[in-house]
Amino acid sequence: MKRFLIFTGKIILITILISVVLDGIYTAIFMRSKDRGKIETVFNSKAENYDVVILGSSRANNHFIPQMFQDKGLKTFNYGMSAAHLFEASLMLKLMVERKWKIKNVIVEADLNLAIGHRSKPISSKFLPYIHNSTVIRDHFQDEESFNEMYYLPFYRYIKYDSKIGFREAFFTLIHKRTNALENLGFYPLQKNKNGNMKNNIVKLNPLPHNKSYEEIKSICKANNINLIAVMTPMCENVKGMDYFDKVKKAYPEIHNYENAVTDDKYFSSCGHMSDEGAKIFTARILKDFFNK
Repeated sequence: MKRFLIFTGKIILITILISVVLDGIYTAIFMRSKDRGKIETVFNSKAENYDVVILGSSRANNHFIPQMFQDKGLKTFNYGMSAAHLFEASLMLKLMVERKWKIKNVIVEADLNLAIGHRSKPISSKFLPYIHNSTVIRDHFQDEESFNEMYYLPFYRYIKYDSKIGFREAFFTLIHKRTNALENLGFYPLQKNKNGNMKNNIVKLNPLPHNKSYEEIKSICKANNINLIAVMTPMCENVKGMDYFDKVKKAYPEIHNYENAVTDDKYFSSCGHMSDEGAKIFTARILKDFFNK
């Protein structure tokens, strides 16, 4: 029995040591990444100066064309991320402020994601390699499910989210294999898709009366003298439940409603995402309404 306990103890100790070593190696790799994705680019950045920073989900990533802002003399980058929620948008802004970025304007896409109060696990997991190296990230996750395991158990977060920050991603990060995330100043253009889903039903969708992450974004902007432009972006013609946008306007009157700025299906790749051509029309409208002074 004694030999068995000693053997078991050695196995546990070796497992812990391997986990600590692997955790250190993976973290060191991500800590040196600046050219693969938006999150690590912001985390590993030094102080930046921007006239316009764009935040949100794919409906920001696919709808705002930074080059059109740049052509007006406005230094701009689109930090929208497909599948992201406002939880991740808020954390991105916190990191920018922590790194002493100077930002004049933040455009945040706040529409469908106002109905979501939780984090996007696939996207939020990409912040986790830095959880021990950033008070901002640690505090942002502190009330989340499995926080103790992610924070205190070495290598646990890399195993749990292997598809996002596991071996494959660590290897590609190590060899500096680029993605298209940083191309086009962060904008991802979509083409008209003949097979795109041009129907949508948001009848059951309701904005939360108090979306914590959106309120955080407002507070951060106010505290740092950043002009916040919160907008609802367009959807195609054939949508059931379009009164959702009226509900948003009632709950958050400061959010600008542009869901009807572009409606013709020919400008959409899918019902919730405009094509490049539609994005040009929409971006031009935003520039005219907010930056044509």
